[in-house]
Amino acid sequence: MPHHLTKLTPNLIVDDVSRSIAFYRDVLGFTLQTTVPDAAPYVFAIVQAGPVEIFLNAPAPAIAEYPAFKDRPIGGTLTLFIQVDNVRAAHEALRSQVEIVMPLEKKWYGVTEFAFIDPDGYVITFAQPETGA
Repeated sequence: MPHHLTKLTPNLIVDDVSRSIAFYRDVLGFTLQTTVPDAAPYVFAIVQAGPVEIFLNAPAPAIAEYPAFKDRPIGGTLTLFIQVDNVRAAHEALRSQVEIVMPLEKKWYGVTEFAFIDPDGYVITFAQPETGA
């Protein structure tokens, strides 16, 4: 490959951009960076937490740009795998606010993680790798 990859930003198609902003901001602690337009009803937004950035896109403009999305279900089988500093604290803080779809557990590959779904059915896994020693 002639070019080095420098960044990955998931672009999630969501039923309601405002609802998704609220979830990522109010439940997960992301910061709202940008909306289009400036006031609701939004068709696009960017949320960010540290180096993790996610685009939230309403279906109509996304389908206009990517016609292959027509007739595809929102949510699908995409999983966002996000490393966190303290997975147990994150689990404790979120377990009453989200639908847990994979319990908190240490995996055979040395990562402690749990997974939950966002309002559109996307699965988000929060994970913390073992530190050496």
